[in-house]
Amino acid sequence: MSKKNKAQSLKSGSKAGQKAGSKTAHKSGTPAPVVAKATLSEWIDGARIRTLGLAVAPVILAYAISVIEGESSVKLTILALIVAVALQIAVNFANDYSDGTRGTDNYRVGPQRLVGSGKARPRTVLLVALFFFAIAAAAGLLIVIRTHEWWLLGVGAVCIIAAWTYTGGKFPYGYYGFGEVMAFIFFGPVILLGTEYINLGVITEAAIWASLAMGSFAAAMLLINNARDIEPDRAAGKYTLAVLLGDTASRIIFVILLIAPFGFIWFFWLALPETAFTLFSLLAIGPAILIALMAQTSKELVLVLKLVNVGALLFALGLSYGLLKDVLF
Repeated sequence: MSKKNKAQSLKSGSKAGQKAGSKTAHKSGTPAPVVAKATLSEWIDGARIRTLGLAVAPVILAYAISVIEGESSVKLTILALIVAVALQIAVNFANDYSDGTRGTDNYRVGPQRLVGSGKARPRTVLLVALFFFAIAAAAGLLIVIRTHEWWLLGVGAVCIIAAWTYTGGKFPYGYYGFGEVMAFIFFGPVILLGTEYINLGVITEAAIWASLAMGSFAAAMLLINNARDIEPDRAAGKYTLAVLLGDTASRIIFVILLIAPFGFIWFFWLALPETAFTLFSLLAIGPAILIALMAQTSKELVLVLKLVNVGALLFALGLSYGLLKDVLF
C-alpha cells in the first residue's frame, strides 16, 4: 500500500471507515471513503467562521473612510460585505474540495476537513463552494447595476478565478508560495479600495494605507496557518511560503506582518488622536504574537488564528470609531 493510502486509512473517522479503507485500494490523490455524515456544526466549521473577520474588517473601515469623505451608501456597502464574506466562504469550501481530492489533506495535522476526513462527498462540498460563489457574483452584479461601473465585472471575475485557483486547477498558486501575497492583495486593497470606490467614485490616500494594514493581517493569518502544516504540506508536495521559509522564519515574518498595520496608519493618530483606539487590538494581537513564538502544538496555532481574526476586527473598529467620532457624536 502506498504512503498516501496508508494516510487515508489513518484519517478515516471511524472503525467502519478504516475497514472499508483497508478493503478497497484507492488511487493516490483521492479522498477517503465517506464514513460518517458531517454534522451541521462541522459544515459551519468548514466555512471557517474564525477567519471571516478578515473579510468584514476592510469593508467596515472602507465605509468609515467614505463617510468622512462625504459620500457613502449603506446599501452598496452591505452588498460589498456580502461579496467579501461569500467569496471567503466559497474559497474555504473550494480549498477543502481541492486539497481533499488531491490527497493533500491525507497528511493534515490540523482540524479535519470535510472531504479529507471522508465526512462529505467531494461533489457536495464543490456544490456548496459554487453556491457561495454564485451569491458573491449576484451581489457583485447588483453593485455594478447600481453604480453603472461595468468594468467592475472584470474585477469580480478576477476575484472568483483567484479564489478558485488558490488550491484548484492545474497550477494552484497556493502550492507555490504565492498564497500570502494574494491574501494580502485581495483582503486588503481589493476589498477595501473596491468598497470605497463604489461609495465615493474615487480612491483616497487614507484608504490605500488602511488597505495595506488590512492586507497585512490577512497575510499574517495565512502564513501562521501554513506554518502549522509545514511538515504535512511538504510531504504532500504543497510548497507554501511557510514550507519555503521554514518554521522559524515564518514565525518571525508573522510577527512583522502583525506589527506592520500600526506603522501604516501612524499618520491617522497625528491627525485624529481618537484613532489611537486601534491600540485596543493589541489585546488580541499581543497574545497572538507570544503564542505564535512559543507554540509547540497545532492546537496552539489554531488559537493564534482566532486571535488574529479578533485583532483585525478590533483594529478596523478602533480606526473606524476614531474616524467617525465627530460624525456620530
